[in-house]
Formats: sequence, C-alpha cells, structure tokens
Amino acid sequence: MKTIAELASALAAGTTTAEKLTEACLAKIADPSGEGVSSFIKVNSDTALATARQHDKLRAHGIVPSSLAGIPISIKDLFDVRGDVTRAGSTILRDAPPAAADAPVIERLRAAGAIIIGRTNMTEFAYGAHGINAHYGTPLNPWDRPNKRIPGGSTSGGAVSVTDGMAAATIGSDTGGSVRIPAALCGITGFKPTQARVPLQGAFPLSFTRDSIGPLGNSVACCVLLDTVMASPMVSDATTEPIRQASLRGLRFGIPNTVLLDDLAPEVATAFELALASISSVGGVIEEFSFAELAEEIDGSKKANFSAVEAYALHRERLISRFNEFDPMVAKRLMFGANMLAADYVELIQLRQRLIASANRTTARFDALLAPTVPIIAPTIAEMSHSDANFYRLNSLLLRNCAPFNVLDRPCWSLPCHRPGAAPVGLMLVGETMQDRRLHGIALAVELALGLAPGAALKG
Repeated sequence: MKTIAELASALAAGTTTAEKLTEACLAKIADPSGEGVSSFIKVNSDTALATARQHDKLRAHGIVPSSLAGIPISIKDLFDVRGDVTRAGSTILRDAPPAAADAPVIERLRAAGAIIIGRTNMTEFAYGAHGINAHYGTPLNPWDRPNKRIPGGSTSGGAVSVTDGMAAATIGSDTGGSVRIPAALCGITGFKPTQARVPLQGAFPLSFTRDSIGPLGNSVACCVLLDTVMASPMVSDATTEPIRQASLRGLRFGIPNTVLLDDLAPEVATAFELALASISSVGGVIEEFSFAELAEEIDGSKKANFSAVEAYALHRERLISRFNEFDPMVAKRLMFGANMLAADYVELIQLRQRLIASANRTTARFDALLAPTVPIIAPTIAEMSHSDANFYRLNSLLLRNCAPFNVLDRPCWSLPCHRPGAAPVGLMLVGETMQDRRLHGIALAVELALGLAPGAALKG
C-alpha cells in the first residue's frame, strides 16, 4: 500500500516504470483468489498499458505533467469516459449509448498523467451505504474477509481496489458518505469536498443537492493531490500553492455530542478516544459542544429527504417500465420518494438554508470538528441481508454521522484511527464550507499526530 508520493519518487528515480506499476495492478485485478472480479465492472488492460508506455516515453524526454503522471488509479462506474457506457453499477443502463466525452474530472486526471486502470463496482445507482451489488457481486472488506464483511458504499469497489493494491488511489462520489464510509470501514483515507469545488458534470447523479466527488487513497497527501487536480484545470504542481501542514498546537477542535456519539460500537468508541488523546497530546484543544442543527436536520428529513425525492424523480420512468431489473433493495428505497409531498420538499430546502447559516455560527469558534466517521464496524453481508428491517437499520447507522454534512455542504475527511489488526475505524474531520484547503493542512497534521505511517493503521 504505497502512497502516490512514494510511487512518484520511484518513477523519478528510475527504479520502476509506469508500465511496471500498471502491470502489477492488472495482475492483482486478475488474481483468481482476489477481489478483482467483484471490484471492477470494466478493466482497461490494453489502454492502461498503452498509456503507461506513453508516459514512460514522455518521462524519458523530461515531460512529466505532474506527480500523478504514470500512476494507475481506478474510477467509480458513474463517471463518463469517452467511448464507455456509464452503467452506474446497474444492468439497466448496459445498452445506453457510450459517453461522447470524458467528465471534467476524468479529463483533468488524464491531463495530469493519471492512468485510468478501470471502472469500479458500486451500490447500484449509488443508493446505499453498504456496497452490496446484486448484479456484479460485492467486493469483500479487507478486514476479517473470511466472515464476508461489507466494504461500505457506495464507492465499494474503489475502496477495495486501493486496499488490495489494484490501484494506487480511486475516485468516488459522496452524497451521504459514499467516499467516507468505505474509507472508514476499509481502513484507508477519504475526502469529501465542498460540493462546488469539483465539477459534477459527467457524473451520474443521485441527489443534485448533495452529490460531491472525492478521492480515496493511502494517505492524506494522496487525496490532496487528487482533489487539487480535480478541483482545478491547472494540472501542473507548480501552478498551485502547496498545501502546508498545520500545527495542531492551540487549534480548537469541536466534538458534537448531538447524535454523532450516540450508541457507538465499543471498537469505535475505543479508537475514537485514542485518537482524541493523540491530538490533545500535541496541543490540540478539544471541546464537546451541543450541535442542535444536526438533530434538526435529522428531524427535518423524516417527511422528505433530498436523496429520496431527487433520486425518485431521476428514476421514475425506469421504476415504471423496468422495476424488476433493479436491485430489489435499491428499488424499494427509491420508491420511498414517490410518497413524499412537494410541500415537504420545499420546506426541506428552506430548512437546509436556515441550518447552513445557523451551523456556520455555531461552529465558527472551532478550527475543525471531530467525530467517528461511522458509529459501527463493518457488518457482515449476512447481517445486512437477514431481514429488510435489519438492512434499513444498519444502512441508516452507516449513513448517520456522514450524511448531515452533505446537507450542510462541509468538506470532510475520514482518517483511519484503529490499531493494527483491529476492526477499521474512521476519524471524521469536518471543516467550514469552501475552506477545503485549510482543512487539508489540518488533516496532514492530524494524520501525523495519530502516528500514521502513510496508508497504515495506527501504530501500537
């Protein structure tokens, strides 16, 4: 699990090549004992190798667009790639026309030199935090694999592609936690930006109000690099002021004791307390506070929910004509939007604007907020499938801590904070809207304070 910086250094030193890196990833994907078949919906073997060879030739002539050049990454199956069908984890769209152009984020990644190694599996139409896919299989969580635990979703295949060395990093989407949840459950790093920073064009939508695009990788620096490339048409490292690691001494961290700390699994509570102790030990000032806006957001979403209403509107015709082709649990959840009233949806829009303004005032005194990314450890597939009631309960728990910050449009990190060998647990770091780059600097410092070697679990 090497970082992009380590791989880029090896490329620069000539101790490896883009072709060799790509071949190694493709070998991992093709390994019959691994998770490649369930992690990828399409593998770009020939084009990835051809692109790698091209970058090796360019490097030999001193042409290196960025430190991402020659690095194999995977992308979620909801991004448009010219010539590919965008299936969004469904079989319903398999006969759709191929994309006529790359999504802006794909175009920017290519310009920076990234090698797109393949399209990763996901919860169908991104509608679920679990990562289970009835059509293409479910990639297994790297932890406790014999018991077949979920990877988290909806960026399920992307997360596993990183943990299993099938890609150096991956690009996903986050509407209610779909980057942060699999990052937390699989023990890697993930970042959800402020929505407006990364263009959504060419990404199959779930909720236009809450959708965002973010990276998952083996370190904060990996994700910062990918976020910087996707958020800006300027792809050269020299064109963007570098992110500087903050000093945690004297920084104020708020811990919302409203909702986010309720009923934590013992493993999550222990890892979270150890993470707080590590931050405090280097001078971070930690304060619990009441964040009433979180409870208001949850209450306000009971009558109408952005994802439910907007996803139902998007899929309404398909639900009428092709209902039986959906994953049954996705179809059932999509149908919830059919019974939500327009008046309640309008009230929800108004509530959101009020809560954003109010939450900004409530958290203004903090440099960042801290919370567990997910209140539970990864359930098994069997637990998720035991009954509809169990499925809804666990899916709601997986989303609970992450989703409110999509409504509030805050940038968020999930950093691994578990001990080696323990169940993966994520530490969520939340910033202020459009203060993503400042939060990047804090995340770099928190990663260091946790004692994290890039891409590794917390040191004992």
